[in-house]
Amino acid sequence: MAVSINELDTEVEGVWTTPYEYNDEEQPCEAINIKDLLAQFLPPLYSLVFIVGLLGNAVVVVILAKYRRLSVMTNIYLLNLAISDLLFLATLPFWIHHARWGKWGFGHPLCKLITGLYYLGLYGEIFFIILLTIDRYLAIVHAVFALRTRTVAFGIITSIFTWALAGLAALPEFIFHEVQGDAEDPVCGPHYPEGQEDTWKRFHALRMNILGLVLPLLILAFCYSGIIRALLKCPSRQKSKAIRLIFVIMVVFFLFWTPYSLVLLLLAFQGILPDNNCEQSKQLHLTLAVTEVVLYTHSCINPIIYAFVGERFQKYLCHFFHRHVGIYFSKHFPFLLKERQERASSISPSTGEQKLLSGVF
Repeated sequence: MAVSINELDTEVEGVWTTPYEYNDEEQPCEAINIKDLLAQFLPPLYSLVFIVGLLGNAVVVVILAKYRRLSVMTNIYLLNLAISDLLFLATLPFWIHHARWGKWGFGHPLCKLITGLYYLGLYGEIFFIILLTIDRYLAIVHAVFALRTRTVAFGIITSIFTWALAGLAALPEFIFHEVQGDAEDPVCGPHYPEGQEDTWKRFHALRMNILGLVLPLLILAFCYSGIIRALLKCPSRQKSKAIRLIFVIMVVFFLFWTPYSLVLLLLAFQGILPDNNCEQSKQLHLTLAVTEVVLYTHSCINPIIYAFVGERFQKYLCHFFHRHVGIYFSKHFPFLLKERQERASSISPSTGEQKLLSGVF
């Protein structure tokens, strides 16, 4: 969320209903009242993201658990990535309510908790994507070393450590967010120490850009340059397929994340930008709202990537629906029973299923 709907009420009030100041001697900007417009479009959009993301990531978790592929370290990270998305999505109903009614109605403790959990899920997603990239790098470039280190125990330990780092990165949100305003129009947003508002806002923007953009980009460049060199020296179709899923996840993450993080950075340092004026402020605030919508939709993208890029995941998914969902439909639609039995018989428990369960997504 980095700056949620409700947070815009407190940090960027001018976007909603009131004039906002900028560093100029002229009069304050005129109000841009988009609150009513967002109240119409955001709730259904976020509801769709919530439903699709919840179902998609839940399927990923179920398939990983169902087929017992958590003995592979990569899948441990993929499971934690899905959990990060689910944690992120769990906060959406609260933001949907706020977008619909324009105020926070869940009290002070939930203000801190929901905002903190949002950032915890967001940073968790970033860090586990980084881990997946490093994991692919070790498996392909340092295969001998990886055989000794890429164990289940190491995967669990690094996952715990990663969640601790995500919690540390999200700690300011747990501390500073609180309910503000009067009882009739409460707002959940950051309340920084008096006289340090600009410093903390800039720290927030820099932290989001360093942890969510600069650090992943540096690691991506280092790891995939090593992977490409290794593949050029020893071409391997199997290795190329192994990095495809993680590479697509990483690229899509940047496509959804970069616009928002850059606009957030520009907005935080708006006061020192050349030609800072009223029109520039309006454009930045509106762009921030649009790019935030794009960022929200990313939480339901990863399962779609698995479905279209991960060949083994496609097999797991088909097998799961044939064995479980197909039984339900065959009871109510008998004409489907014959087709389901023919497909199920093509995967024998002794051979086909064992082959199906080998490898990672």
